[in-house]
Amino acid sequence: MVINLLELVILSGKGGVGKSTLAASLINYLSKSGYKVVAVDADADAPNLHILLGVKEWSSVREFTGYVASIDRSKCLKCGKCYKVCHVGAVEVINGDYVINELLCDGCYACLVACPNSAISRVKTRYGVVRVGVSSYGNYLVISPRLDPGKSSSGRLVTEVKSVARSLGGDAIYVVDSAAGIGCQVISSVVGASAAILITEPTPTGFHDLIRAHKLVKHFMLPSALVINKYDLNEELSREIIRYAEEENIDYLGSIPYDEKVIKSLNEGRLITEAYPNSSASKAILNICNKVVTEVIESWDNWFRRYRPKRYEPFKVEIIR
Repeated sequence: MVINLLELVILSGKGGVGKSTLAASLINYLSKSGYKVVAVDADADAPNLHILLGVKEWSSVREFTGYVASIDRSKCLKCGKCYKVCHVGAVEVINGDYVINELLCDGCYACLVACPNSAISRVKTRYGVVRVGVSSYGNYLVISPRLDPGKSSSGRLVTEVKSVARSLGGDAIYVVDSAAGIGCQVISSVVGASAAILITEPTPTGFHDLIRAHKLVKHFMLPSALVINKYDLNEELSREIIRYAEEENIDYLGSIPYDEKVIKSLNEGRLITEAYPNSSASKAILNICNKVVTEVIESWDNWFRRYRPKRYEPFKVEIIR
């Protein structure tokens, strides 16, 4: 079966469980299997996919800009309406004056609309960059963001990264390496995806965050698959996670054992499946990648119908001021 365009997002809800290792290995495997693949790093705060994929230099670096609010004190009535409507706490009161904290402002412009005297305007600012490179393991694109220190709008930067990837990659399989958590940039990485690969570890925190990530995936009605990393650290909990996957209609792709060669390859800045292909972790990862090809990609229509959520899952984002 020919797949013209497919977007697989890899997420976990928790950091440090092996998202980037799995993503990089899958990308490299797909490329070696003859698929046109594009690597997308969707972690604007701590991008590292390019390191694992051996990007030596960036062929292009594009600035990503946006707007923040600014208050003209000469027009400000000090009514406080801007303060009341700001959902991220970017409007502050300093010595009796209302000012905008640019590091917190996300450019929603609710304050601009609320201001009765047109004292608030938009000011252009740089949030970060979108970088484009080529992997040293194969002739495939790696698109990576980098958020400027202290800047917000990581979600919009991830959206821009995915947009740039689509414009350059065309018809291809896109593998998106998501950030940790379930915040704005993770939501941006899930939006527009075809399916999700959930990876976790057998710890109470890992299991808890997996459930949160799966709720997000169900909100967008995406079919999903499961990978358990370092499963042998707690085989009882691993079995419990597999039971959860069966109850939730998540396709279980397999488990990866704890392997010190993974740590060694990371310290060397090399891909585990290339550096130590005969290690226990590499063999397990390659087996999982093969399942992604044979059971997901090559049988896409059937797999999609089988594992797509049966019902919509409400998902509410909580804003903590």
